[in-house]
Amino acid sequence: MPLKIRLLLWWIRFTEKTPIYELPAAKARQVSKKSFEAAKRLIDYPPIKLFAVKNQTVKARDGYQIPIRIYQPTDSDNLPIIVFYHGGGFVIRDLDSHDNGCRRLAHDNKAVVVSVDYRLAPEYKFPIPHQDCYDATVWVSKNAKSIRGDASRLVVIGDSAGGNLATVVAQIARDEKGPKICYQVLIYPTTDARMNHSSIDEFSEGYLLTRPMMQWFLDQYKSTKEDIYNPLMSPLLCRDLSNMPPTLIITAEFDPLKDEGIAYAHRLKQAGVEVRHSDYEGLVHAFFTMPKLHKSCLRAYEEIKEVLKPVFR
Repeated sequence: MPLKIRLLLWWIRFTEKTPIYELPAAKARQVSKKSFEAAKRLIDYPPIKLFAVKNQTVKARDGYQIPIRIYQPTDSDNLPIIVFYHGGGFVIRDLDSHDNGCRRLAHDNKAVVVSVDYRLAPEYKFPIPHQDCYDATVWVSKNAKSIRGDASRLVVIGDSAGGNLATVVAQIARDEKGPKICYQVLIYPTTDARMNHSSIDEFSEGYLLTRPMMQWFLDQYKSTKEDIYNPLMSPLLCRDLSNMPPTLIITAEFDPLKDEGIAYAHRLKQAGVEVRHSDYEGLVHAFFTMPKLHKSCLRAYEEIKEVLKPVFR
């Protein structure tokens, strides 16, 4: 494991007064955001300047106004589109926590990026976050020209819980004949809420994301005990994964979610989906938001650019 990542894990262990899973959700968000901001200068580079970055809202099916942030890399029209869904266990994080990453995706891929600030649990439990993400994606597809985008080149990307949201959006779009999604990039995604994969036990403590934290996220998110078997919460359990978009799945060596990401890649391949899986050696969960810590973190952005280049022609 790279030295800087070891030092980060040490710093978290010795500065964390109370684990977020022992706090009410609202307080956990405050503490997590403060901690993330304190570390940001050490783990990430300054924000990349783009042609335009603007906030607006789009209407959900129940009338709620979903905040989105639109990143335009240039003043050109008909650019490819990336819809991005942030991680955070469906409970924490927001547009700001993933702002730098979205800027980098827009810059590297010369694509319009739309980041979705879906409603969070426990105030808004399953399946509301999925519905918000799908509704926002439908809006993006229908209004692509207004954001200088090309709806025929639409890709979904998410990290962790956002990876779950991305593939579920693709699943719903397939089943409901919704927006045509050309590709999905799932960055250390959560795909199985049953929490029975070996890597969860192997890396249960000391690697940033812990088993107690995962259980707390799940308890905040689910509405019933049976929800964990729902394919919209556990896409690994979806009976039919055929006709899903071509896929890049990124996992990290020391991540509790690694095995379910690998299992999902296998299921997609068995269903005839074109899949590329990359496991990033020596890295931990959330490394996508830590590009300054090791060159491999930035390499993930380069790999995404590589797989999307033929899609975005």
